Amino acid sequence: MNPGDDRPTMPPVRLPSEAELAREALAGPLLSRAVALARWAAPGTQVGAGGELLADELKSAVAALGLDEVEAGEAFAADAWNFAVDTGLVEISENEEEDEGDGQDEGRAGPRAAGAEDAAAGTAAPGPELGPITAGAPGEVLDIWSVGVDAVLADAATPTFEDLLGDLSGIEGAVSPDGEIDPDAIDLDALAFDQEEASSQLDAALGSLYLFAVTDEAGQGVSMVPLPMVAAASIIPEDMDELSAEALDELSAAVLKLDGQFRALAGTGMLDYRPVDESLLAEGDEDGAAFPGEAEEDEDDISRYGLARLTPLGLYGVRQRMREAGIDAPVIGELADGDASALLGALPFRPEAAAREEAELWLRGRAPLDAARDLLAAARGSDAAGPGQRLGCQLVLSMLDQRAEPAVREVLDDAELGGLARVWLVERGAADVPPPGEGMVFWLTIDTLAAQLALGDAEESEELRELVSDLAGQHSAFFEKAWRADHPATADVLEAVGRLHPDKALAKQARKAAFKSRSRE
Repeated sequence: MNPGDDRPTMPPVRLPSEAELAREALAGPLLSRAVALARWAAPGTQVGAGGELLADELKSAVAALGLDEVEAGEAFAADAWNFAVDTGLVEISENEEEDEGDGQDEGRAGPRAAGAEDAAAGTAAPGPELGPITAGAPGEVLDIWSVGVDAVLADAATPTFEDLLGDLSGIEGAVSPDGEIDPDAIDLDALAFDQEEASSQLDAALGSLYLFAVTDEAGQGVSMVPLPMVAAASIIPEDMDELSAEALDELSAAVLKLDGQFRALAGTGMLDYRPVDESLLAEGDEDGAAFPGEAEEDEDDISRYGLARLTPLGLYGVRQRMREAGIDAPVIGELADGDASALLGALPFRPEAAAREEAELWLRGRAPLDAARDLLAAARGSDAAGPGQRLGCQLVLSMLDQRAEPAVREVLDDAELGGLARVWLVERGAADVPPPGEGMVFWLTIDTLAAQLALGDAEESEELRELVSDLAGQHSAFFEKAWRADHPATADVLEAVGRLHPDKALAKQARKAAFKSRSRE
């Protein structure tokens, strides 16, 4: 994360264009069926109190979707109808309540009698979003899709009444002999449900899938992730070497919950999902859950527990939710049209491959000489971000050829940029490069170390430890002279060297040098 920015930061993600994402959204089962039902719904289509289709209408909707021969056709149609209502593709109007006494007028047409099995409580008609979904810009399509996804996520995170009750047979008097539930026999306080907590657990699982995708060595989102791995990332402490029986039970329950939730989300187009093997569920019913830790863990066995990955559309959707939650989730290419300052501020905090790709996209279409001048101007600064910006500047300059040389020579006498300018020219075999003064050498060394220390986990970096270890070897009087460097981070850098240097005597010298530097302030 950038200095002064305490927001969590994810690795950058690569996303297709909005147009391509919109096409994926429209092709997803839920949205494509929802659009079809919105076109099918004639003004006056009767619905129940919750906006649901009545039995006869639902059968017609199944037929309209061509799901007559599909075993779960009615469920699919009902889910698509809900999606259409949630997104505004279908608009619900409640029936107006009749004035007291008017209901006795003879010969008046009206809804079915209250209390009938499928009494109508309102009507449906094509909604205001049907136009934008078919003729709107890609961004409008994605906004509509996102509204529907939010609703599906909320439903997926909400347990059924049966889930909350658990095993009713354990509650004395809760169930009558004919199967009716007696609410008076149930402690409702024991059924307390925290919607926000449940939603955050599902978001955490999706966040784990997102992280798996953007750090996938095989390529972003290529690998399917075993469901137990997704669940474990959210609930199992990193320092737990071996799963306890209690942790294994918790993992098993989390996998089963995620299986149901991911089945529901797959219809949005967010996930490629292979559900938990039904035979495994049967084994769990008989002998207790059989999840990794109790069974062999070869590839075939793992696949039985469910496999998932986010689609590009899913990466887009999860990223949107992360940003709403205050998480920095950058996209590769988002800086291409920005200025040099924004580019240099971001590059040091991105993985090397992603940083180079971002730099290439920024340079594309820019004249090398103009780009170099912009980069060098943006690299100046004595604040905490300055060293990182100069580190980013070195990376982007390394990708430019000799056409940038005039701009680099212009800063040879600059106190902040002269050192990196000389390095760039020497690496390209340029002639007439003036040697740096001793003060410039120490300043550049301090600046480079300060940039490394600004990274979040810098003090855990093996690369930084090696750099610190080499300092005294390269210059016997380094600590005697480095404290005089007129760099704002000199004291902080020397203190860090004192913490990191493996040689205790040299580490002590570094701490003394840091004290001298502080005394000059």
